[in-house]
Amino acid sequence: MSDQPAPLGSLLRAAPPDRLPEVAADHLRRHFSAGAVEVLMPDLTGTRLHPLIGEPETTDTTAAMRCFASRQPGIERAPAGQVRLHLPLTSWGERIGVLRVELPGPPSGELSERLTADSDDLATALRAAETATDRYHRARRRGRLTMAAELQWDLLPGRALGDDRFLVAGQLEPAYDVRGDHFDWALNGDRLTITVLNGHGDGMEAALLTSLAVNAMRNARRFGADIVEQAELASDAVHSRYTGAVHAATLLLEIDLVSGAVAAVDAGSPHCLIARGGGVEQVALEQQLPLGMFGEAHYEIQRFQLEPGDRMLVVSDGVHAAIPGGLPRFGESGLFSALRRTRLQPAGEAVGTVMRGLRDYHAGAEPDDDAVMVCLDWRR
Repeated sequence: MSDQPAPLGSLLRAAPPDRLPEVAADHLRRHFSAGAVEVLMPDLTGTRLHPLIGEPETTDTTAAMRCFASRQPGIERAPAGQVRLHLPLTSWGERIGVLRVELPGPPSGELSERLTADSDDLATALRAAETATDRYHRARRRGRLTMAAELQWDLLPGRALGDDRFLVAGQLEPAYDVRGDHFDWALNGDRLTITVLNGHGDGMEAALLTSLAVNAMRNARRFGADIVEQAELASDAVHSRYTGAVHAATLLLEIDLVSGAVAAVDAGSPHCLIARGGGVEQVALEQQLPLGMFGEAHYEIQRFQLEPGDRMLVVSDGVHAAIPGGLPRFGESGLFSALRRTRLQPAGEAVGTVMRGLRDYHAGAEPDDDAVMVCLDWRR
């Protein structure tokens, strides 16, 4: 190991965006005597990891999946007396993947810190590079997306966001055929805005409706408008385009990350729940008109309060109202049980657990509706 290796971050900034894994691997081999190096990225469902350097058929991802789910580094024995280190790749709370490095022996505290810093640099670079290359998009796909799903995934703000105050994560299902359901968020100072939208209709028409509504809300938000103005501008935009024939059921939330106060505009069917202690309760909100149902609609703010350690969840009707095969609604039988099982899981892992529970509830049947879930942990 050289005394003063060049910072990985500077090497990544100068590298072609589609060659970041190879640049990082070369850096680790030259300066840290690393053996095999692999970068693994999750598929769209978050249930499998795909190697970017090696071949999938020869890559065991069991330990890497534990690292990815927990966001904690892990170490195990490797052949020839080496050790295999797994480091989570995260950027602003988003799980980008896992960096796997084989070393001659257990790393010292100083070496662990340097490898952690390098993994952080790699995660940030990979996230930024997605706008300049398709390599990482292809790695996440196990099949071809519908055009509607392509629009929806490109419209997302990410899969997670967080710092020491909060962590928020979201997931769409079914990943390769999502239509009108969507989520969005933005952090500005101590204010976190979250929207969950259940668009009307199917296929491309639903995706185009969602795109119009989401971009109208973003347009208002980026001009400094509050959630009432965001809802009203989006409603006017949708009604102007569709004259009331279709609409977008939407829940808009603005969370004060200092006090835990939440302002809400409930414009339709998404449900908000709070897991507190060992229980889960639905937040009682009065539903107002879905966006775009009538021209010049007006909305009012409702308020509720989070407590430190609370987990807030927002689910579309594809989750809470799912009734596969004549079973009771998932929201009445399976959802609360699934939420209780996730209490000790990080938010990103929790949304995956609930969505797997929803898939199991369908027992192989094709869902009638797409679904979205957003999970917020307020750490204060």
